[in-house]
Amino acid sequence: MTVRFGRAGRQREVVKRQERIVEGYSISCHDSHPTEESSRIDRGLGEANESMAPLHEVEPIACFVHGESGEVIGGAIGRRWGSCCELQQLWVDPRYRRRGIGSRLVLAFEAHAQSRGCSSFSLETFSFQSPRFYRTLGYEVAYDHPVYPHGIVKSIMVKHVGESEPSALPRSSPS
Repeated sequence: MTVRFGRAGRQREVVKRQERIVEGYSISCHDSHPTEESSRIDRGLGEANESMAPLHEVEPIACFVHGESGEVIGGAIGRRWGSCCELQQLWVDPRYRRRGIGSRLVLAFEAHAQSRGCSSFSLETFSFQSPRFYRTLGYEVAYDHPVYPHGIVKSIMVKHVGESEPSALPRSSPS
């Protein structure tokens, strides 16, 4: 879908929705991510974010489980920034599930992050990805987003370890 605008905001073509935009510009909508346009957005957002925060400090972090012949049978992948660590992906080959590998992977991931100064952990998970599993590892739901089809809920979960646990509200000292 493309919406084009003429002089003084008058629309030459209207598709589904009307928008006011400066003369000479158009909006195109897609059911995919065109490579060139998407790359430009990624670069622009990256530049804007980098100008506002020291994102060069964000570091990757990962742990993997290897089978007897060296093949990867599972992994935990994320990133860390200061005392914060985000678990972005956790996967164990279905043939090796229900053996405690996932739990050990998350614990190894957290221990590795803690050795790098992390004490606050977060992750996003859908209801079909077993948030119950993360609860058994000490994660708590910070936010549930129950708007997905088929009753699926997206949860943001957090876990704090060590002495630097944040409090719910800042404490003020008595005057």
